[in-house]
Amino acid sequence: MIEFKHVFKSYGRGPNILADINFHIQPGEFVFISGPSGAGKSTLLRLIGGLETPTRGAVHVKGNRIDQLPARAQPYIRRNIGLILQDVHLLNDRRAIQNVMLPLEVLGVEYKIAAKRARAAMEKVGLAGKEDQYPIEMSGGEQQRLAIARAIVNKPAIVIADEPTANLDAVSAKRIMDVFKDFNRVGVTTLIASHDRALMAHYARRTLLIEPDRFSDLIGTPL
Repeated sequence: MIEFKHVFKSYGRGPNILADINFHIQPGEFVFISGPSGAGKSTLLRLIGGLETPTRGAVHVKGNRIDQLPARAQPYIRRNIGLILQDVHLLNDRRAIQNVMLPLEVLGVEYKIAAKRARAAMEKVGLAGKEDQYPIEMSGGEQQRLAIARAIVNKPAIVIADEPTANLDAVSAKRIMDVFKDFNRVGVTTLIASHDRALMAHYARRTLLIEPDRFSDLIGTPL
């Protein structure tokens, strides 16, 4: 499903952010990516999502070497990836439900069906009743949950989340993690970048640990 082969990433002449990263994630796995701030967790997720290209090495997603795909093929691959970044990139001139409907609009899904699916996604993340609000009227935690609803509305094969519970209270964080687990139970490959040890202690089955001088592939939560 996802494979890194001797992947390096640097910017310009700066030092490597990622150095010789190798791993293989099977379809349907639930994997945490952990490590200190600045270790490269976000960069690794962006490489999988096709938002960055490696300086060296190969990134394979669903059988495609994503860093070598022609531009016309990249949107097709990205339709299969629900990407939740720390910068939520919501459109403040559209209502909440319209933000969630965007991926379905791109696919040409009929409006009534798209609206129904968007409402269901918002309900899953605890935003029922807030469909007509604008993102700017919502709290930071609500905006994060709205971005998660947008990422899952298309029922992607892969969900990638960068610190998805960072701005949430404990109850909301559990609800979001349970949403990810529900999707994972029906076969969605799920990767979550986090440094929350309590979260990993409860949910982790496999953890990719990125540190400045090493990369480790661990079963369960890192020590």
